[in-house]
Amino acid sequence: MPLHTKVDESAGDTELEINPVYFREKSYTIPRYQLPEHGVLARTALQVVRDELILDGNARLNLATFVTTWMEPEAELLMAECAAKNMIDKDEYPQTAELERRCVNILSNLWHVPAGSAATGCSTTGSSEACMLGGMALLWRWRARRRAAGLDTAQPNLVMGSNVQVCWEKFCRYWQVEPRRVPMVPGRLHLGPAEAAAKCDENTIGVVAILGSTMDGSYEPVLEISQALDRLQAEHGCDVPVHVDGASGGFIAPFLQPDLEWDFRVPRVASINTSGHKFGLVYPGVGWVIWRDPDALPEDLVFMVNYLGGEMPTFALNFSRPGAQVAAQYFNFIRLGRQGYQYVQQTCQDIAMYLSSEIAKMGPFELFTDGSELPVFAFKLRDDITGYSVFDLSERLRQRGWQVPAYTFPEDMTDTAVMRIVVRNGFSMDLANLLLDDFRMHVRILERHPQTQPPPEIQARRQSFKH
Repeated sequence: MPLHTKVDESAGDTELEINPVYFREKSYTIPRYQLPEHGVLARTALQVVRDELILDGNARLNLATFVTTWMEPEAELLMAECAAKNMIDKDEYPQTAELERRCVNILSNLWHVPAGSAATGCSTTGSSEACMLGGMALLWRWRARRRAAGLDTAQPNLVMGSNVQVCWEKFCRYWQVEPRRVPMVPGRLHLGPAEAAAKCDENTIGVVAILGSTMDGSYEPVLEISQALDRLQAEHGCDVPVHVDGASGGFIAPFLQPDLEWDFRVPRVASINTSGHKFGLVYPGVGWVIWRDPDALPEDLVFMVNYLGGEMPTFALNFSRPGAQVAAQYFNFIRLGRQGYQYVQQTCQDIAMYLSSEIAKMGPFELFTDGSELPVFAFKLRDDITGYSVFDLSERLRQRGWQVPAYTFPEDMTDTAVMRIVVRNGFSMDLANLLLDDFRMHVRILERHPQTQPPPEIQARRQSFKH
């Protein structure tokens, strides 16, 4: 969540004016940053907040976010009915807890947990929390192994690509783990097997493999990374586990690339997380994390909590949270089934690949990916296009409501500026063609009216938005 600072109320407009239709007084205002002395009618409060929120973008036209922006009316009704249920109160809401247990089992089976492994898992507020829990389990296991061998535990490190989501940087900072990032280079936009193994040593708690990079939608080669770590162990004795961050791909690969070995079929994979609120098709915030077996989740991380009349095991960074998203996840599982998920994800991929092919045909653009892994693709302007930038195009598309992010790649490729499109459920082929029409129109305008570009050192830092 972003951090906010206290507003200096002497420096600006600190009151909201209320439409006189809602009050008998000629004018009425409420303070922006303090509690008003008196309340207002519910309808008045609703209108005030609605008036402010009309300035937000249209979520359906947001091609930046991976997060679900459309659900069926029945799912929305179910979530409204469950909004007051606290997920932590498993003794108070035992059937919500049962739905969570079923979801964990469904995902375990979807990700090929070995028979009889007694895999364990839980829901979270999202993939960021799930990644933190997965990272903690790696750290605790590494510490236990080192202590058992009489070795120090002062310098743990975690190997990852520079394309990881910021939650992994947070994990390393919060738990004092050295992040060993493998930079992106032209031709390799994510973590490779040789590069991962080269960064590992006896202090490595694990390697994070991303199944669906947010930078370009590509999969990191989990099986090949694991095989490189097998060779490392054979040669140097370093036994390094793998955590798969499947925030997006965990709900794509099982349906679109079922033969791809990335999950618990790979013996070195200790844990996997995913976002239910991304391609799991649930509104924000629900994530999931599964460990291969009880040995992958150290017992001293699990708390037995006596709460509201019952004792329960819990492993989480927070406590209270709504049960609505868990209920909605189970709704989707039984509503769609395997065939329905496959159809939804295939439709998204078909639209993504159609969009990428049409954008490539326009001439000014070069594709990095085409949507054939995640239904996500990234592209840049050709090097000889100097009269405008991807940031100019992103800003012009925003005039029509399209939110198409433009940003620079991370370290070692910060001079490469790209655009990225995420196709989610609810983005139709009709909308895709409307987007293409606007792309073509604004490219023609920018070609005829070149834009003055800032100096290279500023251009390299220029960024619209991304997720």
